[in-house]
Amino acid sequence: MLTEADARRLVLAEIADVRDRGVCDLQIQRVETLPFGWIFYWGVSQDAWNGPRPRLGGNGPILVDRETERVIGLPTSTPVSRQIADYERRLRREAHTRDLAAKQAKRP
Repeated sequence: MLTEADARRLVLAEIADVRDRGVCDLQIQRVETLPFGWIFYWGVSQDAWNGPRPRLGGNGPILVDRETERVIGLPTSTPVSRQIADYERRLRREAHTRDLAAKQAKRP
């Protein structure tokens, strides 16, 4: 099970890939705690620019699941609240599938 600090390191590694492609200084700007993990919002460091910060294309938030250690980049085209609801449904389906498999395994 991940801690928030572990999740933060994973996200920093993800945004380091973007930084390596020549994009300026990037940082985590906000973290939202969820029942199953966290959503990290990231972008250009405010210290890196005098004046308005440049807008990045494709810098959608990153979801980290504390149980499965999944790191999922979320698109910016869909509201985050809807993506969270979709992910929660996915988790319920996966749990249901595991429960069914466990019940079938117990049958003689």
